[in-house]
Amino acid sequence: MAGVVTLIFTALARWLRGVSFSGAIAGAVVCFVMYVAEGPAAVATLVAVFVLTWISTRFGYRRKQGLGTAQSADGRTWSQVLANLAVAATCAVCFRALEREVFVLATVAALAEAATDTVSSEFGQARSRTARLVTTWKVVPAGTNGGISLIGTLAGIAAAACVAVVAFATRLIPMQWIAMAVIAAFVGMISDSFLGALLERRRVLNNDSVNFLGTLTAAGLALLLA
Repeated sequence: MAGVVTLIFTALARWLRGVSFSGAIAGAVVCFVMYVAEGPAAVATLVAVFVLTWISTRFGYRRKQGLGTAQSADGRTWSQVLANLAVAATCAVCFRALEREVFVLATVAALAEAATDTVSSEFGQARSRTARLVTTWKVVPAGTNGGISLIGTLAGIAAAACVAVVAFATRLIPMQWIAMAVIAAFVGMISDSFLGALLERRRVLNNDSVNFLGTLTAAGLALLLA
């Protein structure tokens, strides 16, 4: 069943141009691992992340093309997929190996952060011409590394809430963990912005590294909160 679900999800993601061919392979590995480790509810939560990020990426696409920040028409590559999902998959494996429920919360928090970061960035670029640099609050063009906007931040929080609610609705996490997952995702998103402003702008880290550290922050905070 894990193999069948993985094939269906991967084929749809590729058909929708949400991922490139290499991204589809990486996504297939993540999907299979999460199904085996945490069951179909984890995959349903993963699908929610994909839907949210796909919609937000397509939203205002022409405007983002004009800004030079639009996602490639072929979809996200393997490095982008793993940067956003590797932490969640690792937490799922830890749950299966150690049988500690807190790693399920960490999985959801990492997935929620991946959705939060992408949705906030994509909606912010589509709806705002300018942003505020998170370190200095200076006005910068939309799409600047480390730049945040009110509409983007609100959209990101809503995305995190959607992911957490799906996880609850599929009985992956209890209701009391919804707030913890959203808080952890929000903090991860803010840390992502700080890393973007302080290190990515100086080319110390690339975008994939920043995204990975953002999801890692969310998962780590979720474990502490639990």
